[in-house]
Amino acid sequence: MELFTELVSKVNSFVWGPYFLITLLCGTGLFFTFRLKFVQIFKFKDGWNRLFGNFSLHGEAAGKDGMSSFQSVATAVAAQVGTGNLVGASTALVMGGPGAIFWMWCAAFLGMATNFAEICLAQVYKTKDDSDHTIGGPAFYISKGIGGKLGKVLAGFFAVAIILALGFMGNMVQANSISDGFSGAFGIPQWAIGLVLAIVCAVVFIGGVKAIARVAEKVVPVMAIIYVIVGLLIVCVNFKEIPSVVSIIFEAAFNPSAAWGGAIGTSIATAMRYGIARGLFSNEAGMGSTPHAHAAAKVKHPVEQGVLGIMSVFVDTFIVLNITVFVVLSSNVVAFENGQPVFSGITLVQEAFSSHLLGHTIGYSFVAICLFFFAFTTILGWYYFAEINVRYLFGKKGVKFLQVLVVAFVFLGSLLKIKLVWELSDLFNGLMVLPNLIAVLLLSPIVVKLLEDYNAKKEYKAEDYIKIK
Repeated sequence: MELFTELVSKVNSFVWGPYFLITLLCGTGLFFTFRLKFVQIFKFKDGWNRLFGNFSLHGEAAGKDGMSSFQSVATAVAAQVGTGNLVGASTALVMGGPGAIFWMWCAAFLGMATNFAEICLAQVYKTKDDSDHTIGGPAFYISKGIGGKLGKVLAGFFAVAIILALGFMGNMVQANSISDGFSGAFGIPQWAIGLVLAIVCAVVFIGGVKAIARVAEKVVPVMAIIYVIVGLLIVCVNFKEIPSVVSIIFEAAFNPSAAWGGAIGTSIATAMRYGIARGLFSNEAGMGSTPHAHAAAKVKHPVEQGVLGIMSVFVDTFIVLNITVFVVLSSNVVAFENGQPVFSGITLVQEAFSSHLLGHTIGYSFVAICLFFFAFTTILGWYYFAEINVRYLFGKKGVKFLQVLVVAFVFLGSLLKIKLVWELSDLFNGLMVLPNLIAVLLLSPIVVKLLEDYNAKKEYKAEDYIKIK
């Protein structure tokens, strides 16, 4: 198992190296930032008003075949706000140093524009499945937008990659963090947590997309608000530490040895790798995952949903993830022995919260409970994304088989060592990014035209844009 972990890690060193995915992700984000004239800045207010103007714990009319706009963004945020915001942030800090957070921020800012583009395309190319539900996502805009043999090959590759990346490997990460957190907080065996989690997931999966949307729209806002409020209270109490926290993040981004006495020997390339990779795992911009949820939204114009993609990345990274970062870095619990971290994963976050206001028992319990709901809703969201791609490849006949496999992987993930789980997740996340970004770049004229027409208040008709190349 250790040899296999080392092999996957070496492959990831190339995949997430400075000359491959990091360049592609940041380059795509830069392209859309300039091509869409800084849409993440100038449409931020529009996105803010649409997100909080549609805020609801009771849902809004969506019909039988789709989701409301708020349910769609709640499902997307449910997938985004998860283990990456707690464990991903702490892992990036330990493996890449504080400078990794700077690169997370950069990737998230650029990713807002990329996510906007993905969602607009998902709205343009959405369709109905064999159960008459509205579905869409990269497999659909790749196959229909690019067309021909190339489109079919890339779409098929993406569909397989996302099923493996999120449905199986990604959900193993979520289950692993939940079982680890509950084991540390309550002393419950990890296998028992995994079994209960698998059973609960199976029940919701059987309820279908509507059940997932109903859970997401109620649980995500409540848990995010509670976590942010408690985190902000800790930050406010320790406000004197904030300038030094910000300072070490910026300094370590370009001089990694300045952090923690050079205990981990991090380079700028390593900080970038872990910052961008963990940032992608957290906000999913460019991965092609969240467009599946946004495609189901009933809106008059794709840009109306696209601006909510900007907000979902903002909430995920610049609010929820930053809470974790500032609590951990102001706690002085990050320590190393012989180059190895004393605390890692969810345990580091639990130690950080415990060291501030809450005490050991309450701190560990609070983080474990928050992580459970964050990670649980992410499992639901990622299962939904995997199901859409199973339907794309095999029709609804493959859904039951997927449900059984995902439930099994959730249980298995709760038992594995965290390093191997994360390495596998990074690998498959990288594989699904490639075909998605190729398609988004090739179809960028459609996104540009959509934004121009939206600003000009032109009526939207999908057929007017599908023919644009």
